[in-house]
Amino acid sequence: MSTSMEQKIEGKEHFHGSDLEKIEKYFGIPKEKITGFGANVNPLGISPKMKEGLATHLDVLTAYPDPEYTELRKHIASYAGCKPEQVLVGNGCTELISLFIGIHHPKKALVVSPTYSEYERELRLVGSEVNYYALKEELDFQMDVDDFCQTLKDGTELCIICNPNNPTSTATTPDDMRQILECCKNHHIFLMVDETYAEFAPEDTSVSSVNLLSEFDNFAILRGISKFFAAPGLRLGYAMTSDLELLKNIKEQMNPWSINSLAELAGSYMFNDWDYIRRTRDLISSERERIYQELLTWKTVKVYKPYANFILVKILKEGVTSYDVFVHAIKKGLMLRDCSTFLGMEDETFFRFCFMMPDKNTELLACLKELLG
Repeated sequence: MSTSMEQKIEGKEHFHGSDLEKIEKYFGIPKEKITGFGANVNPLGISPKMKEGLATHLDVLTAYPDPEYTELRKHIASYAGCKPEQVLVGNGCTELISLFIGIHHPKKALVVSPTYSEYERELRLVGSEVNYYALKEELDFQMDVDDFCQTLKDGTELCIICNPNNPTSTATTPDDMRQILECCKNHHIFLMVDETYAEFAPEDTSVSSVNLLSEFDNFAILRGISKFFAAPGLRLGYAMTSDLELLKNIKEQMNPWSINSLAELAGSYMFNDWDYIRRTRDLISSERERIYQELLTWKTVKVYKPYANFILVKILKEGVTSYDVFVHAIKKGLMLRDCSTFLGMEDETFFRFCFMMPDKNTELLACLKELLG
């Protein structure tokens, strides 16, 4: 399949989680009055320790950052559970996606879909032939690992998996990822695992592949701080891989000081703010279970077990589309994500929303019930 990851629905305006200015203009709703259920950002806001630390150390702006980001990489390694020398920092996860795709420059790439459109965009920019492995709705969008491994062939040079996946909120376990990595190794394929949402996963369900770094050097894990740490404006991302030669080659191609002094300093606070980290996980875990169990009782929708901080919903009620749901909610200042622009979801029956504070989540459920009750 070579269809573009992002599809257009004729005659309708579609919005992403960060399109608040566009929505403000289109619907006439002040962006300050919009609750962003489409952005997948931690509702607690930024780490209090980081906020206080940056406010009292603004003078770091007068000096260049450490070009090796030695202390920052130590903090990341301690937080994520890897070695400092396995860490590469970048200007957000977006830059890292571009760097890893650029260094491999694959003639052929395989992307597990439906998923984040930035992978396809970056692959197209380097001239890659992009193929897709579609997660199957009849399997509730869970990966069939045996079937997936059968599609991996010589000639494919790069494979991309978002785990937990956006927009499905489904996840691949470390055991299954080990099988995938073995198969990739046999076919000389490098695997890029985007773990943007892994930190939100339930405590009793490990989804991160960090522990596999000691076993495999044919993959990299990418993360950012935009979602879990609610700091998209800092533009800080990090990658982890045990292929140190690859990291060396990427560093040689990177612009120096791609991370500014404030983002460098922020790491020393946010990755050590364990009270904030615990509160985030407790909040998301509690609201995820409450909302999932509530929606399971609705006859008009189908929901898929979520592992991230958002949930995918399929509309079963005849005559109601995902665009109808989006418009109904946005008129009340509640912005969710119409998923009809994702590959494989063009039938306008899927929407996605993230978990905010309990009162706002309850407000959204009541709003959805007006249309889908």
